Amino acid sequence: MNNREFKISLTAALAGFLFGFDTVVISGANLPIKELWDTSPLFHGVFIMSMALWGTVVGSLAGGIPCDRLGRKRTLFWIGVLYFASALGSALAPDPYLFSFFRFIGGVGVGASSVAAPVYISEIATAKNRGRLGAMYQFNIVFGIFIAFISNYLLKGVGGENDWRWMLGVEAIPALAYCFMVLRIPNSPRWLILKQNDAAGAQAVLATIASPEEAEQKVVEIQEATKRESLGKKTSSRLFSAQYKKPVLLAFLLALFNQLSGINFVLYYAPEILERAGLAAKDSLFSSISIGIVNLVFTLLGIRLIDQLGRRQLMKIGSWGYIISLAMVAWCFYSGASSNLLLTFILVFIAAHAVGQGAVIWVFISEIFPNRVRSYGQSWGTGTHWVFAAAITLLTPLFLDADKGIFKDNPWPIFVFFAVMMVFQLFFVLFMMPETKGVSLEQMEDQL
Repeated sequence: MNNREFKISLTAALAGFLFGFDTVVISGANLPIKELWDTSPLFHGVFIMSMALWGTVVGSLAGGIPCDRLGRKRTLFWIGVLYFASALGSALAPDPYLFSFFRFIGGVGVGASSVAAPVYISEIATAKNRGRLGAMYQFNIVFGIFIAFISNYLLKGVGGENDWRWMLGVEAIPALAYCFMVLRIPNSPRWLILKQNDAAGAQAVLATIASPEEAEQKVVEIQEATKRESLGKKTSSRLFSAQYKKPVLLAFLLALFNQLSGINFVLYYAPEILERAGLAAKDSLFSSISIGIVNLVFTLLGIRLIDQLGRRQLMKIGSWGYIISLAMVAWCFYSGASSNLLLTFILVFIAAHAVGQGAVIWVFISEIFPNRVRSYGQSWGTGTHWVFAAAITLLTPLFLDADKGIFKDNPWPIFVFFAVMMVFQLFFVLFMMPETKGVSLEQMEDQL
């Protein structure tokens, strides 16, 4: 692999690191903020915990606009600025309202990065390396989650009661570094041709990662594809038409089940869940690090196996892992089993997600839509995912809150609900989900 190609793609993929760090770092600040501002469970869920996710919904749905108008590179730069502003603003916020505003800004950055970074990498990478380089974005998300758990643990007690401000504010350092790093990468050659009509500039960029002959040939291919796309727009159909109802339904259900597994519930509320099981605050943060390690290792395993076993097989494995682990977590809470046993089954749950849904969802959704509506289909699947992620995070305090929650005495029914939903996911995989391994996009279009 060309060294410059790798470095450019890695720089863009680091938006995923900030994505993962930003979305999970709130778990360490959850309880201190709840005690500091003494807000109601509903306010805490709507404004404190889920506001970033609603920003993610906005960012993912609107992220295509700056990508086209400003370019992928500038969009990535401004995403870094949003992360930087969110980190400092959240850390210094004097009240829950400003805190929520800055968390929303960070969420917009998360959503926009899920559009801009994968698009940029796919357009800068050569065909033979595009899969591996694109997967670095998902890896960086999980790596960011892992580092967030470690950061929260190390900063626990720093600054006394204001340790949560340090937990949130430390993200400003990698965000600022990312902004400077993005300034050194080139514009996407595809964007230069499509939006700037700058074939010479595109060829100059491609020549840094390929031979001059290959760069010239690639520019010709992009120009010809642009002409075909322009002609195709005249005959393209709407996404929500009868002929696309199956991929639309498949994308919706896969994204829905992703969140009904309870993955965001566990990642966002890990310290509180573990404290409810009897671990001290410092121990619960330390145990959260093990969640990050397992997530990281099994994400790598899922990426390794996705083209060997196939998407459907990984989803089967993940579904069974979900059902068993969630049922056992519910039993541990119900029976008062040891916190170590509970943590073990939470780790099994994380492993099941990482090797199944975590590895499959973005790949599968991008495969099942025809070329002419793929971008709209990807937005549909992404939007569905983030809407339900925000909704579940919003509602969780109503059920989990130790003082006013519906299941304040024991949260076992929550995990029973998630386990039942994963039984439905297994039925979905067995009877509805097609296998896309080894099938060309055009063949998949004919099949669906």
